[in-house]
Amino acid sequence: MAELDVALIGAGGIARTHLPAWTALGARVRIYAPDGHAPGLARDFGATAVGTREEAIAGANVVDVCSPTDTHREIALAALAAGAHVLCEKPLALTTADAELIADTARSARLRLYPGHVVRFFPAYARLHELVAGGAPGRVAVARFTRTGRYPTWSPWFADPERSGGILVDQMIHDFDIARWLFGEVVRVHADQRGHLTSPAPEGAVASGTAVLTHESGVITQVVGVWAPPATPFRTTFHVAGTGGTLSHDSLASPGLRVTGSDRDAAGADGIPSGDFGQSPYALQIAEFAAAFTGRGPEPRVTAGDGVAAVRIAEAAAVSARTGRAVRLEGSPA
Repeated sequence: MAELDVALIGAGGIARTHLPAWTALGARVRIYAPDGHAPGLARDFGATAVGTREEAIAGANVVDVCSPTDTHREIALAALAAGAHVLCEKPLALTTADAELIADTARSARLRLYPGHVVRFFPAYARLHELVAGGAPGRVAVARFTRTGRYPTWSPWFADPERSGGILVDQMIHDFDIARWLFGEVVRVHADQRGHLTSPAPEGAVASGTAVLTHESGVITQVVGVWAPPATPFRTTFHVAGTGGTLSHDSLASPGLRVTGSDRDAAGADGIPSGDFGQSPYALQIAEFAAAFTGRGPEPRVTAGDGVAAVRIAEAAAVSARTGRAVRLEGSPA
């Protein structure tokens, strides 16, 4: 795919998972990051670092947005205005209105926009989708998803709800997306949020969130997220119960799954799960997107509309946690 000319915006942990995938596809990559980490990342992978965002985007046919969430709207709109397709890390934006604006702009410009909901590409979740779609658990009644990892103190913006949305928007959006992918549209959200939620977060800070989703299909989903102390192992679980049986998974039972990186290295991959998956889920995700960007493949398993819908659920969860009241969702995804 030598015709791929990619502007990678950001040089943190997610950028370090995306860049090897782009280079493996033969893409030309220019990296820009305002924090000064772009040159080091470029040296590590044989890419080119540039001094401005405009220089990175100029001439690119794909812009990969790997920057803090509060910058997604501005960067994605600039990329679309320059005529580039966009891969934007989750969440697509902090608010539903901004996510819809990005999606509507891409649609009007006839450009492709994909959110980086990489959990759909992890083997256990991809297999779960196959089984549920195939009717293996029968008629599903309830499901539970959990996600636990160390509090992301390596980058102070995570702890600032104005920049990241906090644990409900930044971390739990993964499982909101999975729940909707499996069981359909969410019509009601009731959520709670506890713990440290201001920046900078001290070492040893903790935060947690719980959300109950009611799907239009009648399925009830519970999503639990935890940002825990440094020694806590990364762990994800799911349990799906239906009339035909149950489907369960616990990542701690998969010894190849690990989280790598150093808390002292802001450019490291701390908090990014990796493992002996065969093909990396991050590489699989980008290969699927790249095939669509170049017109060589079918529509990927995640769309711009999915990105908007996930933000809508996460924003409703944040409102519910703040007010103590359930939030009913109206309208269809973009």
